[in-house]
Amino acid sequence: MPALYQMILELLNARKNRVLLVAQSSLPESQFKAFRQIFLDEFGKSGLEKDLERIIAEKQRKDR
Repeated sequence: MPALYQMILELLNARKNRVLLVAQSSLPESQFKAFRQIFLDEFGKSGLEKDLERIIAEKQRKDR
């Protein structure tokens, strides 16, 4: 994976962890579990991370 992608993931993961921590401290457990699942679906490996990887790969192919 490109270095740029890894750097973006590190920044994204730090922020995801912080959002999840705030949600955990603010929501009842059942609501937090539902929020966490939706949040990670959208911003995790099958959501935003996958989209970023695709976009960066396409950009690199075009630049060659």
